Amino acid sequence: MTAVVSSAVPHVLIAEADPWTRELLSQLLLSVRCDARMSVCADGQEALRLLKKQPDLIIADRELPGFDGLELLRNVRHVRRAPVVPFILLSSRNDSASVREALPLAPTAYLTKPLNIEALRGRLHDLLLDAGQEVVCEAPALKPNMTLEHFLESRRATSDGGPLLADVQLAVQRSLNSHGLNLKVLEEEIRTDPQVTAVLIAAANSAAQHRGGAVQSLLQALNKLGSTQSMNLILGLTLKRSARLSEPMLARYAERYWELSLRTAEYGHTLARALELDQERCYCAGLLHCLGDLALLRCLQEWKLAGGMLEEQVITDSLEAFGAAFGSALRTRWRLPLELRELIAAVYQLGGGVYSRDALAMNLAAQMARLPADEGLEAIAGGKAARLLRISLAELNRLRRS
Repeated sequence: MTAVVSSAVPHVLIAEADPWTRELLSQLLLSVRCDARMSVCADGQEALRLLKKQPDLIIADRELPGFDGLELLRNVRHVRRAPVVPFILLSSRNDSASVREALPLAPTAYLTKPLNIEALRGRLHDLLLDAGQEVVCEAPALKPNMTLEHFLESRRATSDGGPLLADVQLAVQRSLNSHGLNLKVLEEEIRTDPQVTAVLIAAANSAAQHRGGAVQSLLQALNKLGSTQSMNLILGLTLKRSARLSEPMLARYAERYWELSLRTAEYGHTLARALELDQERCYCAGLLHCLGDLALLRCLQEWKLAGGMLEEQVITDSLEAFGAAFGSALRTRWRLPLELRELIAAVYQLGGGVYSRDALAMNLAAQMARLPADEGLEAIAGGKAARLLRISLAELNRLRRS
């Protein structure tokens, strides 16, 4: 089959209001054509302006704010370019009247949300690649005179988050049955992965999912997003460069941070159950508190893939200098709920003023998780969190043995 887009390096316009769907579309496109040039926007007016760049392919949401995708398609068809510009129209409206309204404008495809990403990948493959064609892209090289400090500072506000630590593809397979995706089974399979948990909670709290209150746990996020969108976002994470850490030295650091996250999450969950607090929210706070350090390790792998030097002392120094800043930037950019962010902050230290029982529990959980196995619990029992929660040394010892 001959590709519809004839440009040697295709220019693709993606217009999608939801940031998580926009990111998924971008990664899906790059997984088919890693060399593609992209123009990405969140509203119809900006998409209309970007048409002046004469993209070779347009992927647009019908429900764009300002100037919707159907009007954008009408505008594209009015120009009558030859050959006709491929236009994939995405929509949450799948009723026959909505489809019939779009058909006279000859969209290349009308795909309904939540998307079937494999079907969309197939469409992109047919549009952008000739039969048997493969495009291979090397990791981008570092700019001349780029230092690691400047590299990390430039990535702090735009990092992709942490690496995947669970086998998410296997998790999805295990969660599928004859009736579709079992969300409860999926939650059990992926609940230990900080990156997946953070992305799904952030996506469930995005403007596209504005109904109801804030989502603060993985199971709440899965139920709000639904099986197809959840699966799309999870599998979409595997498409990104450095989704997993291939550098053994970095992988060892990640393993230690992951283990610390899991211990903190489990202690937080157990304390929350004993104190009749929100167990899942406390578990998530513990699991996510090292996400900044994990994101930094992922950026260090990008640094090495781009040709940078990496030694153990450099990793340690970078974590100390940038780990907290990466975590803060991620939690803010992904707009994690304020209550969850406050619990994550309590893992590190208790601020001034009145302390919630949840915050005290998470601070105590973190102290327990970080304590060496051969040290006693007397200092923790005498600390602020244990005293205010009225948890005795004997109770702490029982918690440690559980």
